[in-house]
Amino acid sequence: MSEYTEGVAEYVARGEEMAAAVAKRRAIMRTKKFDTIAVHGVYDMQAALANQGSIIEPGYLATAEHFESSDHMEAALAYLMPAWVYARIANPTVYYLEETLALLEGYGFDGEVSAVATASGMSAIFMATNPFLGNPEPGMNIVASARCYGGTFMLFNQRYGVERGVEIRWVRNPLDLNEWVEKIDGQTRFVYAETPSNPLVSLMDVEAVAGVAHAAGLPLLVDSTIATPALTRPLILGADIVIHSTTKSMTSSGFAIGGAIVARHGITTEIGPDEMRENFAMYVKLLPFRDHGPGLSPFNALMTISDLRTLRHRMDVLSESTMRVAEFLETHHQVDSVAYPGLASMPGHEVAARTMKLVDSAGDSGEEVNRYGHLLAFEVKGGAPAARRVFDEFEMIWRATDLGRIKSVATIPAISTHQQQGDEGRDLAAVPPNLIRLNVGGEHPDDVIEDLDRALSKL
Repeated sequence: MSEYTEGVAEYVARGEEMAAAVAKRRAIMRTKKFDTIAVHGVYDMQAALANQGSIIEPGYLATAEHFESSDHMEAALAYLMPAWVYARIANPTVYYLEETLALLEGYGFDGEVSAVATASGMSAIFMATNPFLGNPEPGMNIVASARCYGGTFMLFNQRYGVERGVEIRWVRNPLDLNEWVEKIDGQTRFVYAETPSNPLVSLMDVEAVAGVAHAAGLPLLVDSTIATPALTRPLILGADIVIHSTTKSMTSSGFAIGGAIVARHGITTEIGPDEMRENFAMYVKLLPFRDHGPGLSPFNALMTISDLRTLRHRMDVLSESTMRVAEFLETHHQVDSVAYPGLASMPGHEVAARTMKLVDSAGDSGEEVNRYGHLLAFEVKGGAPAARRVFDEFEMIWRATDLGRIKSVATIPAISTHQQQGDEGRDLAAVPPNLIRLNVGGEHPDDVIEDLDRALSKL
Protein backbone atom coordinates (compact mmCIF):
# COMPACT_ATOMS: atom_id res chain seq x y z
CA MET A 1 0.00 0.00 0.00
CA SER A 2 3.06 2.31 0.07
CA GLU A 3 2.20 3.84 -3.34
CA TYR A 4 -1.19 5.00 -2.09
CA THR A 5 -2.00 7.91 0.21
CA GLU A 6 -3.11 7.44 3.79
CA GLY A 7 -6.61 8.47 2.75
CA VAL A 8 -6.79 5.77 0.09
CA ALA A 9 -5.59 3.20 2.61
CA GLU A 10 -8.48 4.14 4.86
CA TYR A 11 -10.93 3.40 2.05
CA VAL A 12 -9.21 0.10 1.39
CA ALA A 13 -9.73 -0.84 5.03
CA ARG A 14 -13.37 0.18 4.78
CA GLY A 15 -13.64 -1.95 1.65
CA GLU A 16 -12.32 -4.98 3.52
CA GLU A 17 -15.07 -4.52 6.10
CA MET A 18 -17.68 -4.26 3.34
CA ALA A 19 -16.38 -7.40 1.63
CA ALA A 20 -16.39 -9.30 4.92
CA ALA A 21 -20.02 -8.33 5.53
CA VAL A 22 -21.02 -9.56 2.07
CA ALA A 23 -19.10 -12.81 2.59
CA LYS A 24 -20.89 -13.33 5.90
CA ARG A 25 -24.28 -12.77 4.31
CA ARG A 26 -23.38 -15.10 1.44
CA ALA A 27 -22.31 -17.80 3.90
CA ILE A 28 -25.61 -17.50 5.76
CA MET A 29 -27.62 -17.85 2.55
CA ARG A 30 -25.64 -20.93 1.52
CA THR A 31 -27.24 -22.70 4.46
CA LYS A 32 -30.75 -21.97 3.15
CA LYS A 33 -32.94 -23.94 0.77
CA PHE A 34 -33.11 -23.20 -2.95
CA ASP A 35 -36.47 -21.39 -2.79
CA THR A 36 -35.31 -19.20 0.09
CA ILE A 37 -32.22 -18.19 -1.89
CA ALA A 38 -34.35 -17.44 -4.95
CA VAL A 39 -36.66 -15.22 -2.90
CA HIS A 40 -34.05 -13.34 -0.83
CA GLY A 41 -30.64 -13.56 -2.50
CA VAL A 42 -28.23 -11.50 -0.39
CA TYR A 43 -30.63 -8.60 0.08
CA ASP A 44 -31.35 -8.61 3.82
CA MET A 45 -32.97 -6.34 6.41
CA GLN A 46 -29.84 -4.29 6.87
CA ALA A 47 -29.69 -3.62 3.15
CA ALA A 48 -33.37 -2.70 3.20
CA LEU A 49 -32.85 -0.16 5.98
CA ALA A 50 -30.17 1.46 3.82
CA ASN A 51 -32.77 1.69 1.02
CA GLN A 52 -35.62 3.51 2.72
CA GLY A 53 -36.84 0.21 4.19
CA SER A 54 -37.72 -1.33 0.81
CA ILE A 55 -38.24 -5.08 1.24
CA ILE A 56 -37.74 -5.58 -2.51
CA GLU A 57 -34.38 -4.95 -4.15
CA PRO A 58 -34.43 -1.38 -5.49
CA GLY A 59 -33.86 -0.64 -9.16
CA TYR A 60 -30.85 1.65 -9.41
CA LEU A 61 -31.09 3.19 -12.88
CA ALA A 62 -28.32 5.76 -12.38
CA THR A 63 -25.26 5.29 -14.57
CA ALA A 64 -22.57 6.40 -12.14
CA GLU A 65 -21.61 6.53 -8.47
CA HIS A 66 -20.80 9.71 -6.55
CA PHE A 67 -17.59 9.49 -4.53
CA GLU A 68 -16.92 11.05 -1.15
CA SER A 69 -13.47 12.27 -2.13
CA SER A 70 -10.55 11.85 -4.50
CA ASP A 71 -9.19 9.12 -2.21
CA HIS A 72 -12.50 7.26 -2.44
CA MET A 73 -12.48 7.56 -6.24
CA GLU A 74 -8.90 6.34 -6.52
CA ALA A 75 -9.52 3.31 -4.29
CA ALA A 76 -12.71 2.41 -6.17
CA LEU A 77 -11.28 2.79 -9.67
CA ALA A 78 -8.24 0.71 -8.68
CA TYR A 79 -10.61 -2.06 -7.53
CA LEU A 80 -9.18 -1.82 -4.02
CA MET A 81 -12.63 -1.77 -2.46
CA PRO A 82 -16.17 -2.80 -3.44
CA ALA A 83 -17.81 -0.01 -5.44
CA TRP A 84 -20.28 0.56 -8.28
CA VAL A 85 -18.11 3.09 -10.11
CA TYR A 86 -19.99 3.05 -13.44
CA ALA A 87 -22.92 0.99 -14.69
CA ARG A 88 -20.85 -0.60 -17.47
CA ILE A 89 -18.73 -2.20 -14.74
CA ALA A 90 -21.12 -2.65 -11.82
CA ASN A 91 -24.52 -1.62 -10.51
CA PRO A 92 -26.29 -2.35 -7.19
CA THR A 93 -29.34 -3.98 -8.80
CA VAL A 94 -27.22 -6.07 -11.14
CA TYR A 95 -25.12 -7.07 -8.14
CA TYR A 96 -28.18 -8.47 -6.36
CA LEU A 97 -28.93 -10.58 -9.44
CA GLU A 98 -25.33 -11.81 -9.73
CA GLU A 99 -25.19 -12.88 -6.10
CA THR A 100 -28.51 -14.71 -6.41
CA LEU A 101 -27.41 -16.52 -9.58
CA ALA A 102 -24.13 -17.57 -7.97
CA LEU A 103 -25.97 -18.97 -4.96
CA LEU A 104 -28.56 -20.81 -7.07
CA GLU A 105 -26.08 -22.30 -9.56
CA GLY A 106 -23.71 -23.13 -6.71
CA TYR A 107 -26.46 -24.74 -4.59
CA GLY A 108 -25.04 -28.00 -3.26
CA PHE A 109 -21.55 -27.26 -4.59
CA ASP A 110 -18.80 -27.36 -1.99
CA GLY A 111 -16.53 -24.72 -3.48
CA GLU A 112 -16.78 -20.97 -3.96
CA VAL A 113 -18.82 -19.64 -6.89
CA SER A 114 -19.08 -16.21 -8.50
CA ALA A 115 -21.25 -14.77 -11.27
CA VAL A 116 -21.28 -11.91 -13.72
CA ALA A 117 -24.47 -10.80 -15.46
CA THR A 118 -24.35 -9.70 -19.10
CA ALA A 119 -26.58 -7.90 -21.58
CA SER A 120 -27.67 -11.10 -23.35
CA GLY A 121 -27.05 -14.82 -23.54
CA MET A 122 -24.80 -14.32 -26.56
CA SER A 123 -22.70 -11.72 -24.75
CA ALA A 124 -22.33 -14.25 -21.91
CA ILE A 125 -21.10 -16.90 -24.36
CA PHE A 126 -18.65 -14.46 -25.92
CA MET A 127 -17.32 -13.18 -22.59
CA ALA A 128 -16.98 -16.73 -21.24
CA THR A 129 -15.02 -18.02 -24.24
CA ASN A 130 -13.02 -15.08 -25.58
CA PRO A 131 -10.55 -14.91 -22.65
CA PHE A 132 -9.21 -18.35 -23.61
CA LEU A 133 -8.38 -17.30 -27.18
CA GLY A 134 -5.60 -14.80 -26.54
CA ASN A 135 -2.04 -15.33 -27.80
CA PRO A 136 -3.02 -17.12 -31.04
CA GLU A 137 -0.78 -19.95 -32.11
CA PRO A 138 -0.78 -22.49 -34.97
CA GLY A 139 -3.33 -25.24 -34.46
CA MET A 140 -5.26 -23.36 -31.76
CA ASN A 141 -8.69 -24.97 -31.52
CA ILE A 142 -11.82 -25.36 -29.47
CA VAL A 143 -13.86 -28.54 -29.12
CA ALA A 144 -17.60 -27.97 -29.00
CA SER A 145 -20.85 -29.84 -29.43
CA ALA A 146 -22.51 -29.08 -32.78
CA ARG A 147 -25.86 -29.51 -31.02
CA CYS A 148 -26.08 -25.90 -29.97
CA TYR A 149 -27.99 -22.68 -30.45
CA GLY A 150 -27.59 -21.09 -33.89
CA GLY A 151 -26.04 -17.93 -32.43
CA THR A 152 -23.40 -20.00 -30.65
CA PHE A 153 -22.66 -21.89 -33.87
CA MET A 154 -22.18 -18.65 -35.77
CA LEU A 155 -20.00 -17.08 -33.07
CA PHE A 156 -17.69 -20.06 -33.09
CA ASN A 157 -17.79 -20.85 -36.80
CA GLN A 158 -17.69 -17.34 -38.25
CA ARG A 159 -16.33 -14.91 -35.68
CA TYR A 160 -13.75 -17.28 -34.18
CA GLY A 161 -13.19 -19.67 -37.08
CA VAL A 162 -13.37 -17.59 -40.25
CA GLU A 163 -12.36 -14.20 -38.86
CA ARG A 164 -9.74 -15.22 -36.30
CA GLY A 165 -8.45 -18.52 -37.66
CA VAL A 166 -9.43 -20.64 -34.66
CA GLU A 167 -10.06 -24.25 -35.65
CA ILE A 168 -13.53 -25.34 -34.55
CA ARG A 169 -13.72 -29.06 -33.90
CA TRP A 170 -17.40 -29.92 -33.80
CA VAL A 171 -18.59 -32.97 -31.92
CA ARG A 172 -21.54 -34.40 -33.89
CA ASN A 173 -22.80 -36.75 -31.19
CA PRO A 174 -22.22 -35.25 -27.73
CA LEU A 175 -23.21 -38.56 -26.12
CA ASP A 176 -20.22 -40.26 -27.74
CA LEU A 177 -17.38 -39.81 -25.25
CA ASN A 178 -14.83 -41.05 -27.80
CA GLU A 179 -15.62 -38.10 -30.07
CA TRP A 180 -14.64 -35.70 -27.31
CA VAL A 181 -11.45 -37.64 -26.58
CA GLU A 182 -10.40 -37.84 -30.23
CA LYS A 183 -10.85 -34.13 -30.94
CA ILE A 184 -8.93 -32.76 -27.94
CA ASP A 185 -5.19 -32.16 -28.32
CA GLY A 186 -2.42 -29.99 -26.92
CA GLN A 187 -3.66 -26.90 -28.79
CA THR A 188 -7.26 -27.08 -27.51
CA ARG A 189 -8.21 -24.03 -25.45
CA PHE A 190 -11.55 -25.13 -23.96
CA VAL A 191 -14.35 -27.68 -24.24
CA TYR A 192 -17.90 -26.44 -24.77
CA ALA A 193 -21.33 -28.03 -24.64
CA GLU A 194 -24.99 -27.14 -24.39
CA THR A 195 -27.20 -29.53 -22.46
CA PRO A 196 -30.07 -29.93 -23.02
CA SER A 197 -29.44 -28.23 -26.34
CA ASN A 198 -31.48 -25.83 -28.40
CA PRO A 199 -33.43 -26.89 -30.44
CA LEU A 200 -33.03 -30.67 -30.25
CA VAL A 201 -32.82 -30.88 -26.44
CA SER A 202 -29.84 -33.18 -27.02
CA LEU A 203 -27.92 -34.35 -23.98
CA MET A 204 -24.34 -35.03 -22.96
CA ASP A 205 -22.78 -36.53 -19.86
CA VAL A 206 -21.30 -33.51 -18.09
CA GLU A 207 -19.45 -35.59 -15.52
CA ALA A 208 -17.81 -37.82 -18.14
CA VAL A 209 -16.84 -34.96 -20.47
CA ALA A 210 -15.54 -32.93 -17.54
CA GLY A 211 -13.27 -35.85 -16.69
CA VAL A 212 -11.91 -35.90 -20.25
CA ALA A 213 -11.41 -32.12 -20.33
CA HIS A 214 -9.73 -31.95 -16.94
CA ALA A 215 -7.40 -34.83 -17.80
CA ALA A 216 -6.17 -32.61 -20.64
CA GLY A 217 -5.91 -29.57 -18.35
CA LEU A 218 -8.87 -27.87 -20.02
CA PRO A 219 -11.98 -26.16 -18.67
CA LEU A 220 -15.46 -27.43 -19.49
CA LEU A 221 -17.98 -24.70 -20.30
CA VAL A 222 -21.65 -25.68 -20.21
CA ASP A 223 -24.65 -23.71 -21.45
CA SER A 224 -27.40 -24.81 -19.06
CA THR A 225 -30.06 -22.33 -20.17
CA ILE A 226 -32.73 -24.95 -20.87
CA ALA A 227 -32.42 -26.80 -17.56
CA THR A 228 -31.85 -23.81 -15.24
CA PRO A 229 -30.34 -24.50 -11.79
CA ALA A 230 -33.77 -25.69 -10.64
CA LEU A 231 -33.20 -28.93 -12.59
CA THR A 232 -29.45 -29.28 -13.17
CA ARG A 233 -26.37 -27.62 -11.71
CA PRO A 234 -23.36 -28.52 -13.90
CA LEU A 235 -20.79 -27.27 -11.37
CA ILE A 236 -21.69 -30.19 -9.13
CA LEU A 237 -21.10 -32.53 -12.08
CA GLY A 238 -17.63 -31.15 -12.77
CA ALA A 239 -18.13 -28.18 -15.12
CA ASP A 240 -15.90 -25.16 -14.60
CA ILE A 241 -18.10 -22.46 -16.09
CA VAL A 242 -21.88 -22.36 -16.58
CA ILE A 243 -23.54 -20.02 -19.06
CA HIS A 244 -27.15 -18.87 -19.13
CA SER A 245 -29.38 -16.83 -21.32
CA THR A 246 -31.41 -15.42 -18.45
CA THR A 247 -33.80 -14.16 -21.14
CA LYS A 248 -35.34 -17.62 -21.25
CA SER A 249 -36.88 -19.61 -18.37
CA MET A 250 -35.27 -17.49 -15.68
CA THR A 251 -37.21 -14.48 -16.97
CA SER A 252 -40.25 -16.36 -18.20
CA SER A 253 -42.37 -13.20 -18.23
CA GLY A 254 -40.54 -12.15 -21.39
CA PHE A 255 -39.84 -8.64 -20.08
CA ALA A 256 -36.04 -8.68 -20.15
CA ILE A 257 -33.07 -9.91 -22.13
CA GLY A 258 -29.93 -10.90 -20.27
CA GLY A 259 -27.20 -13.46 -19.74
CA ALA A 260 -24.92 -14.77 -17.02
CA ILE A 261 -21.59 -16.47 -16.49
CA VAL A 262 -21.32 -18.51 -13.29
CA ALA A 263 -17.95 -20.05 -12.50
CA ARG A 264 -16.38 -22.00 -9.71
CA HIS A 265 -13.21 -20.60 -8.21
CA GLY A 266 -10.06 -22.34 -9.41
CA ILE A 267 -11.05 -23.36 -12.94
CA THR A 268 -8.97 -25.91 -14.81
CA THR A 269 -6.82 -24.10 -17.38
CA GLU A 270 -3.26 -23.03 -18.07
CA ILE A 271 -4.44 -20.03 -20.08
CA GLY A 272 -4.42 -16.49 -18.75
CA PRO A 273 -3.24 -14.88 -15.52
CA ASP A 274 -3.62 -16.34 -12.05
CA GLU A 275 -6.57 -14.02 -11.31
CA MET A 276 -8.49 -15.57 -14.20
CA ARG A 277 -8.03 -19.08 -12.84
CA GLU A 278 -8.73 -18.11 -9.24
CA ASN A 279 -12.02 -16.26 -9.83
CA PHE A 280 -12.99 -16.34 -13.51
CA ALA A 281 -16.29 -14.47 -13.18
CA MET A 282 -14.78 -11.59 -11.21
CA TYR A 283 -11.79 -11.41 -13.57
CA VAL A 284 -14.13 -11.16 -16.55
CA LYS A 285 -16.30 -8.58 -14.82
CA LEU A 286 -13.51 -6.22 -13.79
CA LEU A 287 -11.27 -6.47 -16.86
CA PRO A 288 -12.38 -7.82 -20.28
CA PHE A 289 -16.06 -7.18 -19.51
CA ARG A 290 -15.21 -3.60 -18.56
CA ASP A 291 -13.42 -3.11 -21.89
CA HIS A 292 -15.94 -4.87 -24.17
CA GLY A 293 -18.93 -3.25 -22.47
CA PRO A 294 -21.78 -5.81 -22.53
CA GLY A 295 -23.35 -4.42 -19.35
CA LEU A 296 -26.82 -5.57 -18.31
CA SER A 297 -29.52 -2.93 -17.91
CA PRO A 298 -30.45 -2.53 -14.22
CA PHE A 299 -34.12 -2.58 -15.20
CA ASN A 300 -33.64 -5.93 -16.94
CA ALA A 301 -31.80 -7.22 -13.87
CA LEU A 302 -34.77 -6.25 -11.73
CA MET A 303 -37.20 -8.07 -14.04
CA THR A 304 -35.06 -11.21 -13.83
CA ILE A 305 -34.74 -11.02 -10.04
CA SER A 306 -38.53 -10.83 -9.82
CA ASP A 307 -39.09 -13.91 -12.00
CA LEU A 308 -36.31 -15.90 -10.32
CA ARG A 309 -38.22 -16.01 -7.05
CA THR A 310 -40.59 -18.68 -8.40
CA LEU A 311 -38.13 -20.54 -10.65
CA ARG A 312 -38.31 -23.95 -8.98
CA HIS A 313 -42.10 -23.96 -8.79
CA ARG A 314 -42.47 -22.90 -12.42
CA MET A 315 -40.01 -25.47 -13.72
CA ASP A 316 -41.87 -28.16 -11.78
CA VAL A 317 -45.30 -27.34 -13.24
CA LEU A 318 -44.06 -26.52 -16.74
CA SER A 319 -42.02 -29.73 -16.91
CA GLU A 320 -45.03 -31.84 -15.99
CA SER A 321 -47.14 -30.13 -18.65
CA THR A 322 -44.43 -30.61 -21.26
CA MET A 323 -44.17 -34.30 -20.46
CA ARG A 324 -47.88 -34.68 -21.21
CA VAL A 325 -47.53 -32.79 -24.49
CA ALA A 326 -44.48 -34.86 -25.48
CA GLU A 327 -46.34 -38.12 -24.81
CA PHE A 328 -49.25 -36.90 -26.94
CA LEU A 329 -46.98 -35.98 -29.85
CA GLU A 330 -45.04 -39.25 -29.63
CA THR A 331 -48.21 -41.21 -30.45
CA HIS A 332 -49.58 -38.84 -33.10
CA HIS A 333 -49.77 -40.36 -36.58
CA GLN A 334 -48.57 -37.13 -38.26
CA VAL A 335 -45.40 -36.90 -36.17
CA ASP A 336 -42.21 -38.70 -37.17
CA SER A 337 -40.32 -38.28 -33.91
CA VAL A 338 -40.27 -36.31 -30.67
CA ALA A 339 -37.20 -35.06 -28.82
CA TYR A 340 -37.75 -34.60 -25.10
CA PRO A 341 -35.39 -35.79 -22.33
CA GLY A 342 -38.27 -37.27 -20.33
CA LEU A 343 -39.17 -39.79 -23.05
CA ALA A 344 -37.55 -43.22 -22.79
CA SER A 345 -37.13 -43.17 -26.59
CA MET A 346 -34.91 -40.09 -26.41
CA PRO A 347 -31.17 -40.75 -26.89
CA GLY A 348 -29.51 -39.89 -23.62
CA HIS A 349 -32.66 -40.34 -21.56
CA GLU A 350 -30.66 -42.29 -18.99
CA VAL A 351 -28.28 -39.33 -18.62
CA ALA A 352 -31.24 -36.98 -18.16
CA ALA A 353 -32.84 -39.31 -15.63
CA ARG A 354 -29.61 -39.27 -13.62
CA THR A 355 -28.93 -35.54 -13.78
CA MET A 356 -32.19 -33.63 -14.33
CA LYS A 357 -33.99 -33.57 -10.99
CA LEU A 358 -36.15 -30.93 -9.39
CA VAL A 359 -34.03 -29.44 -6.63
CA ASP A 360 -35.27 -29.97 -3.06
CA SER A 361 -38.07 -32.28 -4.23
CA ALA A 362 -37.10 -35.32 -2.18
CA GLY A 363 -40.06 -36.57 -0.15
CA ASP A 364 -40.34 -39.56 2.11
CA SER A 365 -38.30 -41.63 -0.34
CA GLY A 366 -35.32 -39.32 -0.02
CA GLU A 367 -34.98 -39.19 -3.81
CA GLU A 368 -35.53 -36.02 -5.84
CA VAL A 369 -38.05 -36.37 -8.64
CA ASN A 370 -37.15 -36.05 -12.30
CA ARG A 371 -38.22 -33.00 -14.22
CA TYR A 372 -37.07 -32.39 -17.78
CA GLY A 373 -37.83 -28.77 -18.60
CA HIS A 374 -40.38 -27.15 -20.88
CA LEU A 375 -38.69 -27.36 -24.29
CA LEU A 376 -39.31 -30.12 -26.82
CA ALA A 377 -38.99 -30.58 -30.57
CA PHE A 378 -40.87 -32.74 -33.04
CA GLU A 379 -40.53 -33.67 -36.70
CA VAL A 380 -43.67 -33.45 -38.80
CA LYS A 381 -44.35 -36.14 -41.40
CA GLY A 382 -44.28 -34.80 -44.94
CA GLY A 383 -41.12 -32.71 -44.73
CA ALA A 384 -40.69 -28.95 -44.61
CA PRO A 385 -43.96 -28.03 -46.39
CA ALA A 386 -45.98 -30.04 -43.87
CA ALA A 387 -44.12 -28.54 -40.92
CA ARG A 388 -44.80 -25.02 -42.21
CA ARG A 389 -48.49 -25.80 -42.72
CA VAL A 390 -48.84 -27.10 -39.17
CA PHE A 391 -46.90 -24.12 -37.84
CA ASP A 392 -49.13 -21.66 -39.68
CA GLU A 393 -52.27 -23.28 -38.25
CA PHE A 394 -51.44 -22.63 -34.60
CA GLU A 395 -54.10 -20.45 -32.98
CA MET A 396 -52.90 -20.31 -29.37
CA ILE A 397 -49.24 -21.29 -29.64
CA TRP A 398 -47.27 -18.19 -30.57
CA ARG A 399 -44.99 -18.17 -33.64
CA ALA A 400 -41.70 -16.57 -32.53
CA THR A 401 -37.99 -17.28 -32.14
CA ASP A 402 -38.34 -17.07 -28.36
CA LEU A 403 -38.36 -19.81 -25.73
CA GLY A 404 -38.66 -20.16 -21.98
CA ARG A 405 -41.85 -18.14 -21.94
CA ILE A 406 -44.85 -18.51 -19.64
CA LYS A 407 -46.78 -18.51 -22.94
CA SER A 408 -46.33 -21.41 -25.34
CA VAL A 409 -44.10 -20.46 -28.26
CA ALA A 410 -43.01 -22.40 -31.34
CA THR A 411 -40.54 -21.87 -34.16
CA ILE A 412 -39.10 -23.75 -37.13
CA PRO A 413 -35.34 -23.62 -36.43
CA ALA A 414 -34.29 -24.25 -40.05
CA ILE A 415 -35.85 -20.94 -41.12
CA SER A 416 -35.22 -18.98 -37.92
CA THR A 417 -32.69 -19.62 -35.17
CA HIS A 418 -30.48 -21.85 -37.35
CA GLN A 419 -31.15 -20.30 -40.76
CA GLN A 420 -27.76 -18.58 -41.10
CA GLN A 421 -25.87 -21.85 -40.61
CA GLY A 422 -26.85 -22.98 -44.10
CA ASP A 423 -27.64 -26.53 -45.16
CA GLU A 424 -24.17 -27.84 -44.27
CA GLY A 425 -24.23 -26.28 -40.82
CA ARG A 426 -27.74 -27.53 -40.10
CA ASP A 427 -26.74 -31.01 -41.21
CA LEU A 428 -23.78 -30.86 -38.84
CA ALA A 429 -26.10 -29.80 -36.03
CA ALA A 430 -28.72 -32.40 -37.05
CA VAL A 431 -31.45 -29.76 -37.53
CA PRO A 432 -33.91 -31.03 -40.19
CA PRO A 433 -36.23 -28.71 -42.16
CA ASN A 434 -39.39 -30.36 -40.77
CA LEU A 435 -38.49 -29.77 -37.12
CA ILE A 436 -40.74 -27.62 -34.94
CA ARG A 437 -39.35 -26.46 -31.61
CA LEU A 438 -42.01 -25.98 -28.97
CA ASN A 439 -41.72 -24.20 -25.65
CA VAL A 440 -44.66 -25.31 -23.51
CA GLY A 441 -45.91 -22.49 -21.32
CA GLY A 442 -48.14 -22.14 -18.32
CA GLU A 443 -51.42 -22.82 -20.11
CA HIS A 444 -53.30 -25.98 -19.21
CA PRO A 445 -51.61 -28.78 -21.17
CA ASP A 446 -54.98 -29.93 -22.54
CA ASP A 447 -55.33 -26.61 -24.36
CA VAL A 448 -51.81 -26.84 -25.78
CA ILE A 449 -52.55 -30.38 -26.96
CA GLU A 450 -55.82 -29.26 -28.52
CA ASP A 451 -54.05 -26.56 -30.55
CA LEU A 452 -51.40 -29.04 -31.69
CA ASP A 453 -53.96 -31.70 -32.59
CA ARG A 454 -56.08 -29.26 -34.57
CA ALA A 455 -53.05 -27.97 -36.50
CA LEU A 456 -51.75 -31.47 -37.23
CA SER A 457 -55.20 -32.55 -38.40
CA LYS A 458 -54.89 -30.09 -41.32
CA LEU A 459 -52.34 -32.36 -43.00
